[in-house]
Amino acid sequence: MVTPLRFAEFEAAERAAGCHEVLARSWDANAELAQHTHPFHARAVVVQGEMWLTVDGQTRHLLPGDRFELPAGKPHAERYGPQGAIYWVARTNP
Repeated sequence: MVTPLRFAEFEAAERAAGCHEVLARSWDANAELAQHTHPFHARAVVVQGEMWLTVDGQTRHLLPGDRFELPAGKPHAERYGPQGAIYWVARTNP
């Protein structure tokens, strides 16, 4: 799937796919989140900056246009680059 050019397009597609909530998340430069979980399934696309997502001991470096998906309850850690990051995320409750 091609990265939508606008948030409204992303939101419409994700809501049509059954997600419950769609947000634009913004992170400060060099922010880090230690391993944690969420009670929702998340599907996201990075739209600005960069981040590193660690799941099951594997770290992915994500840049604008890259997508990631996390099932509810999946332990993961996040780290953001020197310019911070913005990603759009669709959340679905189990």
